[in-house]
Amino acid sequence: MKNTNEKKDQLPEEFSSYEEAGKFWDTHDSTNYLEYMTPVEVDVRLDRRHFEIDVDEEVIKALEERAISEHISASRLANELLRRELVTH
Repeated sequence: MKNTNEKKDQLPEEFSSYEEAGKFWDTHDSTNYLEYMTPVEVDVRLDRRHFEIDVDEEVIKALEERAISEHISASRLANELLRRELVTH
């Protein structure tokens, strides 16, 4: 159980940088500052998954160049190319 008599540092009005905020929260427990928190509602969609694969640098460069020329994202182009090559065969 937490010691509620523990003295806590005052929460700064604002941080001058992300680094300053990071240093503060690296050394402080956010559950000691719940009275400053505002509840939010979040809609999370878990219908997509992301996968990581190793791709040679020249392949990525070619993919990015072609995606730019076709005015689509590299991710969308990669999916289209892989689908065409793997799923339809």
